[in-house]
Amino acid sequence: MAAAVPVWFISLAALGALYLSAACIPLLAHLALCLRKPIDLRRRYGTWAVITGPTTGLGKATAMELASRGISLVLLDLDAANLRSVSDAIARTHPSIQTKAVVFDLSLVGTAAGDQAMRELREAVDGLDVGVLVNNAAVARPGALYVHEADVERLARMIRVNVMGLSEVTAAVLPGMLERGRGAIVNVGSGSTVAVPSFPLYTVYSATKPWVHICTEVAMSVQVRGSPVPMPGRGVQEQRDRRAVPGPVLRAHRHAVAGGEGDADLPGVRGDSRGVHGRDAARWIGHGGVICVPDASQQLQWFLAGLVPDAVHDWYRLRQYLKHRAIIRKLA
Repeated sequence: MAAAVPVWFISLAALGALYLSAACIPLLAHLALCLRKPIDLRRRYGTWAVITGPTTGLGKATAMELASRGISLVLLDLDAANLRSVSDAIARTHPSIQTKAVVFDLSLVGTAAGDQAMRELREAVDGLDVGVLVNNAAVARPGALYVHEADVERLARMIRVNVMGLSEVTAAVLPGMLERGRGAIVNVGSGSTVAVPSFPLYTVYSATKPWVHICTEVAMSVQVRGSPVPMPGRGVQEQRDRRAVPGPVLRAHRHAVAGGEGDADLPGVRGDSRGVHGRDAARWIGHGGVICVPDASQQLQWFLAGLVPDAVHDWYRLRQYLKHRAIIRKLA
């Protein structure tokens, strides 16, 4: 006769099953959203979109994807030649799409030159049916270094672009959305915010991205939705595109560098397919609430990363990013 299963074993097994079920629910919900039909962004939000950092990487892929969906574009970047190149590429592949280019170095926010560029941006969007804003531009350089090794001005520039630049551009575009009562704002975040417990040697960069998280999820989304702070519009959706970074790759950084200081490859560091991420990001606009990880593979990786103890994450990432630091110092 088989021995009775101890009560403590059944209790632990039931507790483990409940924990695993609760952990799987967000992943299953995400996979279900992936099967939904993409929203007609032009009809739901507006005929124009503003994209910062559209000349390389994820920003360029998103710009091309939105153009393929019939949305005209206001392109904002610090390099006039790169803006012309992207505008020409869009004209060749999507002849019916209009583009406007605004040269704006977001690191100059708060200066006389930055104020002039902001006036040009406001003039560019004045009278346009801007329905989508993609705050993609950010700076991740100087990369994997100890804080005392980095140039202080470059760190200050990172903060101005990643924090102040996003605020200024949003402040320029949001009033028109509120007036029309519709719109979508996509702030490109990073898995360094919540997907992993630490981001060693990228201290300042990983400190700027929680601001994007808080600004999107707590501040803007609550105010724009009308609770508890009333605002005139009710149809504007705020969404943060968060990228999980579970492996020794610079995915979040390569995305963030777009429009900042370029996203040239580092030896030994691989990147993602930008076209795939552009399609995924555009598909998720209007779905999934305020915070989203649009790529199914990254959602799965983020889920699996959550099962790893923090101490193991910290050890592994410090080990990998010290290798990144060695590469950067060798190239310096």
